[in-house]
Amino acid sequence: MAQYFEIKAINPGYLLFYRMGDFYELFFEDAEIASQALGIVLTKRGKHLGEDIQMCGVPVHAAQDYLKKLIALGHRVAVCEQVEDPAEAKKRGSKSVVKRDVVRLVTAGTLTEDDLLPARASNYLAALAMIRHGEADYALAWTDVSTGETAVIDLPAGVVADELARIDPVELLASEATILALGQAHVTLPAGALVKVDPDLFDSEKAAERITSSFEAGAVDPSAYSRPSRAALGALLAYVLESQKGQALALRPPAAERVSAHMAIDQATRASLELLETQRGGRKGSLLGEIDLCVTPPGSRLLARRLAAPLCEPQAINARLDCVTALLEEPVLNERLRTGLKSVPDLTRALTRLALDRGGPRDLNAIGAAIGQAGDLAVRLAALDEAPAGLLAIAKALEDAPQGLAADLRSAIEDEPPLLARDGGFVRRGYDNGLDAERALASETREVVAALQARLIEETDVKSLKIRHNGVLGYFVEVPAAHGGRLLEDPHRAQFIHRQTLANAMRFTTGELADLEGRIARAHEASLEIETRTFARLREAVLGRTELLRATADALAELDVHAGLAHLAATRNFSRPMIDNSLAFEIEAGRHPVVEAMVAGEGQSFVANEADLSGSDAQGGGKLWLVTGPNMGGKSTFLRQNALIAILAQTGSYVPAARAHMGIVDRVFSRVGASDDIAHGRSTFMVEMVETAAILNRATRRSLVILDEIGRGTATFDGLSIAWATVEALHETTGCRALFATHFHELTALSKTLSRVSNHTMKVREWEGDVVFLHEVAEGAADRSYGIQVAKLAGLPEPVLRRARQVLTLLEARSSGAPTQVLDDLPLFAHQPPQETRAVSADPLNDMLDQLRPDELTPRQAIDIIYELKKIRDAARRS
Repeated sequence: MAQYFEIKAINPGYLLFYRMGDFYELFFEDAEIASQALGIVLTKRGKHLGEDIQMCGVPVHAAQDYLKKLIALGHRVAVCEQVEDPAEAKKRGSKSVVKRDVVRLVTAGTLTEDDLLPARASNYLAALAMIRHGEADYALAWTDVSTGETAVIDLPAGVVADELARIDPVELLASEATILALGQAHVTLPAGALVKVDPDLFDSEKAAERITSSFEAGAVDPSAYSRPSRAALGALLAYVLESQKGQALALRPPAAERVSAHMAIDQATRASLELLETQRGGRKGSLLGEIDLCVTPPGSRLLARRLAAPLCEPQAINARLDCVTALLEEPVLNERLRTGLKSVPDLTRALTRLALDRGGPRDLNAIGAAIGQAGDLAVRLAALDEAPAGLLAIAKALEDAPQGLAADLRSAIEDEPPLLARDGGFVRRGYDNGLDAERALASETREVVAALQARLIEETDVKSLKIRHNGVLGYFVEVPAAHGGRLLEDPHRAQFIHRQTLANAMRFTTGELADLEGRIARAHEASLEIETRTFARLREAVLGRTELLRATADALAELDVHAGLAHLAATRNFSRPMIDNSLAFEIEAGRHPVVEAMVAGEGQSFVANEADLSGSDAQGGGKLWLVTGPNMGGKSTFLRQNALIAILAQTGSYVPAARAHMGIVDRVFSRVGASDDIAHGRSTFMVEMVETAAILNRATRRSLVILDEIGRGTATFDGLSIAWATVEALHETTGCRALFATHFHELTALSKTLSRVSNHTMKVREWEGDVVFLHEVAEGAADRSYGIQVAKLAGLPEPVLRRARQVLTLLEARSSGAPTQVLDDLPLFAHQPPQETRAVSADPLNDMLDQLRPDELTPRQAIDIIYELKKIRDAARRS
């Protein structure tokens, strides 16, 4: 326990997996936490300060599954191993304790194992640094330890939350001072990912030395980064180094990013548009879930990164679109490329595990297979006529893949090797003559064991004699207890040495068997030693080609993204957008990609709509459409689809429209739907106002703003006033391209005074008192909202609907200035008493028939009503 306390004290904040034989044991509070989290038995072992020591444990062979559960629940684990042979500890004395030490700190942001990681999503660890220069300057550094991807960005406090939403780290390192400063600036950090660390980690002077020593000589120049960036990178590297406990880092040189290089999308907009996941937290139903047709995990991860940060440079966007176009025009070739990519393993993560000395023979196999497929794909790409520069660069990187290394790996490693090198049996027969000789010796000795067993049976005349093996006794001779006495007597007693007596058997050994066992053990040890050396040599050969292999992995992922987007465009009738630096935003027959797929699955077709928000600097900016119409009419879908089209276009994808022409959108803002933030004391209306304020303060002329129902969360005149002023500010001050949906029909009058405002409405049709939603956008303004009709569709009781119509009629009459009674004169809502006390109608049969809506009845309801009608008729006859 003294050793345990010492190790635990060095690793505060971690659950300590303390190796004891075949188990990782946890003690005291760690045991209580793990027992509850993992659903395992909490027991006791010994006493400390007079009280029982709480304990629980997990088997070493199943530890990975338990680690996965603990990390998913937000815990951090220190893995403490026995770092010496127990036999060595015994030599120091009978009471000597086996040496133990923490070999790895396992946290959500430092995982490398495939079974602990999401295959198709990045797993980022981030560090947020603050350097004060009168005001505070910030920098964010992040890395995916499993792939080595590393980047850093300088940013003001106002965009910290946006960039964190883009990166979505599973762990965020920050000092207490940084957290406090951002809290005072009303910047919310992701509480579930936040890890408070010592401010010394962010020392920018120490960081420079740490950056230099963490990468190959000359690979990274710390002076190329700002002081905040150096501080963030230094903290990030220190945390990763500590977690790996002495293993060399397997990170790429940090890429310096710029906020202006990608489209700014704030946290509220990402959630509203459901870019990478739905508001319920699932991938299915999100934009990414709908467009991701990549066939490899690295391809999916790259697509997600691009979708999270669309480009803002037309040349770079069009270069991506050129690649998609080239593959779209060669459908046969594209399908062959996708077929080839399907068998490409995750090269990047395998390479990282080998670099961290956590890899095994399967990782070598994966790298060999990936290199081989890269060569095949390069040959196929060579068949493409007039390939764009992007595809030529991919082809070149694939051609440069080290095929000689792949050939060596294929010839050395079995097709289905074990997970760990220490298990042996992974080197192919014929690869190493010395290994084959040792294996032959081991195989021959097994044959000798069989021959010895046959001879001993003949000598002793005990037909049931067997030569067996276990981990305790090694090889032994076993006979039934009834025959054991014979081997203890002459003439066999000189040959057979008694080892063990069981209830039904007796066990012996012989000098010849002991010698044979030694030969077998030496052959196995020699075989494993040769295989271990072979693995180490191949691992070093792979790591010596790290940069080349990373370039190959990048090319494979990029090819997968382009091929997947080409397949998407071909199968979903997407078109290539025209991208330039103008203020154009013209969409012809635009569609919502997710909703379209959903209604197609129900056998329906999506109603496409136009949108033209184009403007110019000379005109003062882009157009602002005021969109009116009923709920359920399709306003929110129309609003969101235009934002999604802009994001897809600047990602480098074709878009769901017949034609699209867009000038670069620097920021997308989407305020659609109601939400609250009760945890931070914000009502639905307060959240709406905070998000609207962010839009008005940050939107530029190049932005795209989507607003839905601003001002509906407060009193009618207050809300109308706020909505009115917001429209004027967007038009006069910001000049952005905007879609503004509202039920305040009074706002449509603004089109007469604001030159770039135009009115559009969702078309509906009334039929026999019901409303039919056409989901079409047309010029003009709605004269009413059809709220009562929507309430009827939702199933509000008929008395409530009748009352609503009465009140609406009176309110409309009063609003128009017609003489009418005041609201106070309205009779109270007619309360219906319970069924058993309700007055009997003079004609209950007709009353019931009047209330029926046949088209709304389920078969079961229809049958129940028939029985009810029969009861009414029978009761009438009896009376």
